[in-house]
Parts: sequence; structure tokens; C-alpha cells
Amino acid sequence: MDNGVSAGSNTSTLGQLALGLTLLAFGLGHTRVIDGLTEADAVSLATYVGGLALFVAGLLALRDRDTLTGTAYAGLGALWFTWGWTAGHPTGDPASANASGLFTLLFALVALSLALGTSQTLARVTYGLLSAAMLLLAVASFGDSSALAKVAGWFAAVGGLVAWYAATAALAHWPTAVPRRARAADQGGVTATG
Repeated sequence: MDNGVSAGSNTSTLGQLALGLTLLAFGLGHTRVIDGLTEADAVSLATYVGGLALFVAGLLALRDRDTLTGTAYAGLGALWFTWGWTAGHPTGDPASANASGLFTLLFALVALSLALGTSQTLARVTYGLLSAAMLLLAVASFGDSSALAKVAGWFAAVGGLVAWYAATAALAHWPTAVPRRARAADQGGVTATG
């Protein structure tokens, strides 16, 4: 029975989990929905899970000749590591708002390229939400808008949930696609014009 589940590789599942958890923590930190939790609390997770683990998963996928997954995970891993390292750098010198805005804008462009390049629905949704979150964060940085940063956090958190679901679905053999209804004409049924 085909329930729309593609188990994928272990590398892909590991990458989806790493991306999902990182996006969820990063997003929830920006929303400030949990008392006392900020985006700064996601720095360690972003550096080591979103950065190093995702980068290694990307290298393993490239070794297995999975170019799209390898490019996505290695590229996103490098970006998460860079964000985590600079946001939690021990010198305490934060980047300017314009530098943060530029970085998140470039991050958004990478995520947009990944969304447009994949044919997997859940990956496309995850990368699309990541792109939207980073674009909103860029605008929030340039315009010094904490309200827009909170909206961006929700986009990131939902993207994290989608990536987490994709990984969990692969492990648990849950459906990842909504079945498409067959066209009525293909089934010999009556169409609107017939």
C-alpha cells in the first residue's frame, strides 16, 4: 500500500530533524511566546545542531550523490553555524542592524533557491517558510521593527514543525502527501460539461 511516504535516506531524516529543531527554537525565540525565551537562547542549538550536524548531513548526502539534499543541508548548515557563532561570539560585539539585515536577506535568497529547486512538497514548504522568515527578519532589522521580527519568528517556527513532521513521518511511515483525486473523466464519470 502506497500511503505517500518516501522513507528517504537516514541522512535526509537527520537533516530534517536538525533543521526542524533549529527552526523551531529560533522561531519561538523570536516570537517571545515563552516567557524569558529569546532568539539568543537558540544560539547553541543553531551553532551545533543547525550548523555542524546539518553541515555534516549535507556532506554525507553529497557523498551519496544526492546533490539537492547535500547542497541544501551543507549550505544551510554553514549559514546556521555563521549565525550562531556571530550571535554568540564571546567578544560581545553584536553586528549592526544593517549587517544582520543583509545576512538574513542573503539567507532568505538561499532558502528561496532551495524551495524552487526541490520537488518534495514538505521540503518546499519548509524552505519557503524559512525564506519568508528570513526576508521578514531582514526587513525587521533594516526597519528596527520588533513586531515584524515576531511575525518572522512564527514563520520560522511553523517551518520547523513542517521539517520535524517530515523527519518523523519518514521514521514512523506516516503519510507525507495528500492523495490526489482522480479526474472524473478518467473514471468514466460525468464532467461539468458532460
